[in-house]
Amino acid sequence: MNYATVAPIVEGLQEDPRIKIFLTASESPHLLEQIYADARPPYELIKPKSAALMYFDAYLTADFLWARLPRGTRRVQTFHGVAGKYRTVYDSPADSMRGWDRLFFINKRRLQNFIDTGAIDADSPAIRLVGMPRLDCLVDGSLERDQVLTSLGIDPSRKTVLYAPTWSKYSSVALMGEEIVKRLGAAGYAVIVKLHDRSRQADDYHSGGVDWGQRLEPLLKETGGVLATGSNSSSYLMAADVLITDHSSVGFEYLLLDRPLIRIHVPELLKNTDVEPVYVELMTEASSTVFDIDGLVTAVEESFANPAAKAASRKAVAGEMFYKPGSATARAIAEIYDVIELGPQ
Repeated sequence: MNYATVAPIVEGLQEDPRIKIFLTASESPHLLEQIYADARPPYELIKPKSAALMYFDAYLTADFLWARLPRGTRRVQTFHGVAGKYRTVYDSPADSMRGWDRLFFINKRRLQNFIDTGAIDADSPAIRLVGMPRLDCLVDGSLERDQVLTSLGIDPSRKTVLYAPTWSKYSSVALMGEEIVKRLGAAGYAVIVKLHDRSRQADDYHSGGVDWGQRLEPLLKETGGVLATGSNSSSYLMAADVLITDHSSVGFEYLLLDRPLIRIHVPELLKNTDVEPVYVELMTEASSTVFDIDGLVTAVEESFANPAAKAASRKAVAGEMFYKPGSATARAIAEIYDVIELGPQ
């Protein structure tokens, strides 16, 4: 998932023969090949211990894990979500972020939060308002709904619902994931389930001890549904006529398509993932909120009956959450050239 966030930037840099790309993982380095399964060549996979002995001009990442790299390596943070979870780490950090050479902010709200909490200075040279490169494809015409559905083996004429819950043992998938797949499949909808990578880690902290992909896939197959296998959610968002989530960045990302969003209210999830309340308010404003499976099924029916409902709110929230979607990748690549002091080709 983190690689999908930086992939558009990496792929742009790969077009320059002067730049060599190395891919590593601070967490689970033994899964390097799996983590970068979607990466396009040329690149070289490298373990963190080996990377620590090499020289790099820049280190690009979508999380706050610090790779042990030689002094002089410029550190660039892109951020991988906008949902406001774990707020004192990602959105309103309690720790200083002055060690980063560039911070590619997705929106003005988070930028201001970093300043307000004292994590950075208002005149910090690291500040860059970039947007979210991974989402450019949702607005630039490079993805097309029917083509994506056909590639997934789904008839484009079917009404398609995407269920994309966040990871956590408190996630809605643990409360009603199986019922969602069964009820919507039985109602005739083509159901796509896009799980967070961590929801497939069968341990208590990440998923409540269940590999939810393994649990849900047989149920999906019974009614012609699909378990999404790619780490990049963007194509699945484009395929969906309606999105169901609980509280995730995907929910906000979907607003760029101006299609119906359904939010499952899970108080324990919001509490235990320390979500900044304003983000709950924003998602509530742009979505239909449900509390149980019956309410969810009704909301899906209503979404297809009146897809324009809440359109104004969807557009307003999307405008606040994402800075200039469609051109973020170009800004990010230009900034990388600047940080490594290399002129464009």
